[in-house]
Amino acid sequence: MKKSSSPQISIIIPVLNEEENLKILIPFLRNRAKEADLLEIIVVDGGSSDTSAELALSLGAKAISSNKGRALQMNAGAGEARGRILYFLHADSFPPENFDELIQQAVEKDTDAGCFRLKFDSQSLFLGFFAWFSRFNFQICRGGDQSLFISRSLFDSLGGFNEAYRVYEDNEFVGRIYRKANFRVLPFDLLTSARKYRLNGRFRLQYHFACIHYLYFRGKGPEVLYAYYTRHIRQVR
Repeated sequence: MKKSSSPQISIIIPVLNEEENLKILIPFLRNRAKEADLLEIIVVDGGSSDTSAELALSLGAKAISSNKGRALQMNAGAGEARGRILYFLHADSFPPENFDELIQQAVEKDTDAGCFRLKFDSQSLFLGFFAWFSRFNFQICRGGDQSLFISRSLFDSLGGFNEAYRVYEDNEFVGRIYRKANFRVLPFDLLTSARKYRLNGRFRLQYHFACIHYLYFRGKGPEVLYAYYTRHIRQVR
């Protein structure tokens, strides 16, 4: 990747043992971007036992290390980022064609933060039904798999992700964005893996996600959410 002295968008990808996905994702991002040389790709490794960090470097991305935890990793990536727009992306999620141009146009039109609509790599009607709701601009419809773009100035003013949250960090942060700024759902699909649903079962996992939402909106703290998550949801990694 050609290095720009002033990248417009810094893509921050938190990983833990994601070498297989990174092999696909990093070249994909360059090929699907309108102006790939104005991107900065930062892979934040949370202690992988595979070669995720080495692979990222070999593909021309920047790789840094952090303690394990998406909030910790994403904040660490933001601390290294040089772009005026931060774009947080999971390693198994693939944004639409010209995603960089779409994000920049949205920010230039006074959109402080936003995401894309969600589409799963599954033919399941059940998952398609829940993905369909991602087009609606309500906090309850948000999730980390949809990715998140945000202006650097807004990210800093909000203090970044709350590192007390070892799960639900995306939702908690987006909730603060909704309360303070203009959030927009761009009408283009991001394709994400349904691997966690395949591991846990579609109905079972969606039920437990709903329970975590309920606990959060009842005012339960991050440790309660994490305890529920680890008790009922199997980890992909």
